[in-house]
Amino acid sequence: MNWFNRVRNSLAFLPKRATEKDLWVKCPGCQQMVFAQEYAENLHVCPRCEHHGRIGADERLRQLLDEGYDVLPQPEVREDPLKFRDTKKYTDRLKQARAKNPHRDAFTVGSGTIEDRPAVVGVQDFGFMGGSMGMAVGTAFCQGAERALTRRCPYIVVTAAGGARMQEGILSLMQMPKATVMTRRLKEAGLPYIVVLTDPTTGGVTASYAMLGDIHIAEPGALIGFAGQRVIQDTIREQLPDGFQRAEYLHKHGMVDMVVHRHELKNRLATVLDYLQPKVAA
Repeated sequence: MNWFNRVRNSLAFLPKRATEKDLWVKCPGCQQMVFAQEYAENLHVCPRCEHHGRIGADERLRQLLDEGYDVLPQPEVREDPLKFRDTKKYTDRLKQARAKNPHRDAFTVGSGTIEDRPAVVGVQDFGFMGGSMGMAVGTAFCQGAERALTRRCPYIVVTAAGGARMQEGILSLMQMPKATVMTRRLKEAGLPYIVVLTDPTTGGVTASYAMLGDIHIAEPGALIGFAGQRVIQDTIREQLPDGFQRAEYLHKHGMVDMVVHRHELKNRLATVLDYLQPKVAA
């Protein structure tokens, strides 16, 4: 055995050391390297430029709900009803997404309390196929609304999506009216429906349940819109203003009620719930 094989074999049993990729995160906003632990402890907000990073459903539920909340089982729906295939089979894309995520699809619902106020929180995860809205997302949204109706408590939805899921065609678009009906039922029951818009919220999600809330809260810098900026510019043949489709621009023009930093979001939601929660008769 030559010296190279002896060294290689001896190193094979050493514990894997943390690499630079494990220790550092590159901020998408300022492009600076941030210590990963510091970034996580700061709720995935850059300590230098305050850029709000994208987070998954489980992390979002942990940030918003008090300890001891329940996660609703995700609904079983028919997969690949159209036998869709582009460069890959839709079933293969689902398998690939599920291998990287803890949940079966892009919408997860937690039921618990926010600073001791009862609430149901639905979270859309952009990390699962861009948070795209298919039958599983629409059904999970409706199940969350049903849980809120059963508990007689507010329903809060955190949106993050690229729009409808093209692999499900018209069936994905049918989730828009289905979700709209559920928001109407919440209103008729006198229950608050609050939407937290995060980066990005676009397409069919914006055209339906993302803009039907009693209160709309956005995270700083979040991209919020229906069509893309380039598509709009090419259609109207005009240059769009700076910051167009960003949370601060929409707040200034009345489309969003407030822009709230992630550190303050849970407390702000608790305050809003105090205003909107129906009084319980003694």
